[in-house]
Amino acid sequence: MASIKTGLMGTLLLASSLSGAQSQSYSTRGGMVVSDSKTASDVGAEILRKGGNAVDAAVATGLALAVTFPSAGNIGGGGFMVVRMADGETVAIDYREMAPGKAFREMYLDESEDVIPGKSTVGRWAAGVPGTVAGFWEAHQRYGSLPWKDVVEPAVRIAADGYVVSAGRASVLRSRADRFKPFADSYRVFCRDGDFYEAGERLKQPELAATLSRIRDQGRDGFYKGETARLFAEDAKKHGGPFTIADFDNYVAKVRTPLKGTYKGYYIVTMPPPSSGGAALIQMLNMLEVRPTGRYGPSSPLYVNRLVEVMKRAFADRAAHMGDPDYNDLPVDNIIDKGYAAELAAGISVFATPSSEIKAGVFPPKEGRNTTHYSVVDSAGNAVSNTYTLNTGYGALVIAEGTGVLLNNEMDDFTSKPGVANTYGLIQGEANSIAPGKRPLSSMTPTIVVKDGSLFMVTGSPGGPTIINTVLHSILNVVEHDMTIQEAVAFPRFHHQWMPDSVEWGPGALSKETRETMALLGQETYPTEYGLGSCHAILIGPNGRRWAGVDPRVSSSGASGSD
Repeated sequence: MASIKTGLMGTLLLASSLSGAQSQSYSTRGGMVVSDSKTASDVGAEILRKGGNAVDAAVATGLALAVTFPSAGNIGGGGFMVVRMADGETVAIDYREMAPGKAFREMYLDESEDVIPGKSTVGRWAAGVPGTVAGFWEAHQRYGSLPWKDVVEPAVRIAADGYVVSAGRASVLRSRADRFKPFADSYRVFCRDGDFYEAGERLKQPELAATLSRIRDQGRDGFYKGETARLFAEDAKKHGGPFTIADFDNYVAKVRTPLKGTYKGYYIVTMPPPSSGGAALIQMLNMLEVRPTGRYGPSSPLYVNRLVEVMKRAFADRAAHMGDPDYNDLPVDNIIDKGYAAELAAGISVFATPSSEIKAGVFPPKEGRNTTHYSVVDSAGNAVSNTYTLNTGYGALVIAEGTGVLLNNEMDDFTSKPGVANTYGLIQGEANSIAPGKRPLSSMTPTIVVKDGSLFMVTGSPGGPTIINTVLHSILNVVEHDMTIQEAVAFPRFHHQWMPDSVEWGPGALSKETRETMALLGQETYPTEYGLGSCHAILIGPNGRRWAGVDPRVSSSGASGSD
């Protein structure tokens, strides 16, 4: 073993170049919106030009994404928003989906207590009560400056008039035809009953426009009461599903205190449970303060190994301890404690620790890859980091009849059976078991970074459990490797989530030499065609100029500014 260590040291200290990373970035001195849809970013920028602030633009962008980015943008799902106002006030808005009243702990198990394949991911029974409209309404009521109708109207207009289908979107919709076909409204809207959309045609969604019009005119009640709630309940009654009018009437967005941490003089503001992402992010940064990586290149074997070992330990605690804080006493303070991080970091060496040997901490009692993230900063310095989702691509594949709204399949984010992996391979504990009104655990990690008291960075990503590590990469690439924000979000990424015990790496992330060295260190690696997230970030330069990080992994992505 000693001879292996000696022979490896030269290889381990090699730094990689930024080959393939895009260095050019859009910038502005005014407000900025960066999202997975240039059309939606343009909507947000339009709101900023009309005098709206970052929260107004965030709401308008999110509603526009529900029309133009149907695989993840939504009003039929939920998510999390972290807001930092220019005066330093911060808030976290939890609009995660809730389990309907008919939900119960064993609802996805058969008579032998085995998980029924597909029941928690496809069809109406996979859906939790949507939270997006309630969350946007809460944020706007607290911080918005323009009238509600003004921020909703652009989405109504796009849904009614249609948006131009790209070649990529046309291909994806055609490829999903067999999956949409069992659900009549979904097949009609997205596949035109087999007369598939071609690139350049306009996709109009009149039922969705009608639902958005009710939201525009009636606010929150336009979704959770009256006609829309009735349509959801009737759809469930007609086709089989859990929703009742009471489920919608009882939904509430929760205003929570953000989690806060520090890393080498940077102040981290991020999402608390029921997202596990914020706690895991802070925990990993705490470990990296003790076992720093700054002298290693961002693709060098030693850097990759160090981050992988940190990821393993954070995800082990995630599996054991994270859930809905309204139903569990969660040891969050212990998990993000710097002393605990030092204990974990002490066990990290140059060689891999098998995941089977990594146990979650014992403390005293007390999200599909098809999520989407966007970041907003206005000219005054107000900032919003928002991540929301349907879970997997196009959620449960069901449009609730008459609403135009795609339902989420977030119930799969609960533990169908403790110890059995979900669709992302995540093993989760009893704290995340199913119960009526409960919110499933998530990995969404909307994050704002502050330096010397001033806004420095707004970041976040989709990607299921890879979200947490993507956000970690985006911060470290800027802070430790002096990348521009565009280089930071474009740079190849890798991921480990404790179980399964292997390193997942996206295109270009690990060279052949790095993989060979990693194998000698005891790390199993495997490639994925996925880019591991789609990080959209904004960096604020010392002169106040905003720089966009637009992730090239999604072809429709784009930034838009207000000047």
